[in-house]
Amino acid sequence: MKIRNRLVSFLSLLLFSVSLLTTQTSFAQDDPAVIAGKSLFNANCAACHKLNKRAVGPALKGVSAKYDKDWLYSWIKNSTAMVKSGDAQAVAIYEEYNGSVMTSFPQLSNEDIDNIIAYTDYTQPAAAASAADAAVTVVNSSGPDNTLILAALVLVFVILVVMLFLVQRTLLRIADASGVDIRPAAKPKRTPLWLAFVQNQFLVLLSVILLLLSSAYFAYGYFMQVGVDQGYIPVQPIHYSHKIHAGANQIDCKYCHSSARVSKHSGIPSLNVCMNCHRNIAEYNGEEDIENGYTKDFYTKEIKKLYAAVGWDEESQSYTGKSQPVKWVRIHNLPDFVYFNHAQHVEVGQIECQKCHGPVEEMEIMYQFSPLTMGWCINCHRETNVNVESNEYYAKIHEALSKKYGVEKLTVAQMGGLECGKCHY
Repeated sequence: MKIRNRLVSFLSLLLFSVSLLTTQTSFAQDDPAVIAGKSLFNANCAACHKLNKRAVGPALKGVSAKYDKDWLYSWIKNSTAMVKSGDAQAVAIYEEYNGSVMTSFPQLSNEDIDNIIAYTDYTQPAAAASAADAAVTVVNSSGPDNTLILAALVLVFVILVVMLFLVQRTLLRIADASGVDIRPAAKPKRTPLWLAFVQNQFLVLLSVILLLLSSAYFAYGYFMQVGVDQGYIPVQPIHYSHKIHAGANQIDCKYCHSSARVSKHSGIPSLNVCMNCHRNIAEYNGEEDIENGYTKDFYTKEIKKLYAAVGWDEESQSYTGKSQPVKWVRIHNLPDFVYFNHAQHVEVGQIECQKCHGPVEEMEIMYQFSPLTMGWCINCHRETNVNVESNEYYAKIHEALSKKYGVEKLTVAQMGGLECGKCHY
């Protein structure tokens, strides 16, 4: 009886496994359909869809199990027509997502759509361990604690001092017992060095002069550094990596700092500019710097801070109306009596942002690269040529000044860039 029950259970499990295999299509990572589907998904679908999470549109993981394949062909190629025709499933999706119209893709063939479905059905094996987790384990288990090493060194030093004291004490006892005096003989008294120095008037005068000159030099250097914040690197309320945005993703600086083209100030980008991309980028999937703590989880948490600041509900893909101010810390700051116009340098002078701000595309945390002192600006004006080609307004001035200075190209300084009124008012 028991054998029969076990046999029935085994056959039931076998039939269940076969049914699963027949109802679901299994894809391997190196399957050509998955590879082609991933490329098509990133090119056409990734702007509005994610695999495992709702975004502008629904999550596409396992979409083939929810809808008939012929229906998916029609929906992807012309969703608007299906909504207008009154198709029940099409209308339900349209109403669920607040009337958002899905872009039609008539250029995609049925084979292309099959490849996309193959990619959405593919599941990466869970057994593949995260390289980040493995690296974290290695970092956490590397070497003994520095505190223990320091304590051991202090202990060894104390033991050596005690041993030296004990040896000296033992030698003195042996000498006293034998009647031998091992203590050093008293030396004749000499004139103290400080007294000999004071009695020499020439050395005193020379020392006073050197002391005054060195004090003046260091005092001048100290006061010249007042207000110079080169290397200033504050901690911001939301971590923003220029290395990822301007470097890896090659986002133009003027996309975020758009006012630099037309205004005196470069401006702090509105958080809505961030949300242009981060409505669909809720997780970080780029390279990690585990040694410095910049992991996928770290960057993803910073994106969540952005969502909290703008009041973005990730689940409903809508704004809640509850926003929080972000108190950014200013990095570059000139005195109030200095006039500097970003538009004049960026748009007219065609000066690259890196000229003043350094290799921004390599900075994980933004810092003040240049000293921004008056001498630094003057040197730039002396070295930079003015582009006056195809500019009739400067034609006569350029011709007259070129003859005056005997040069073909004029620098900013030769065009009046060293006049006080240019920068101070």
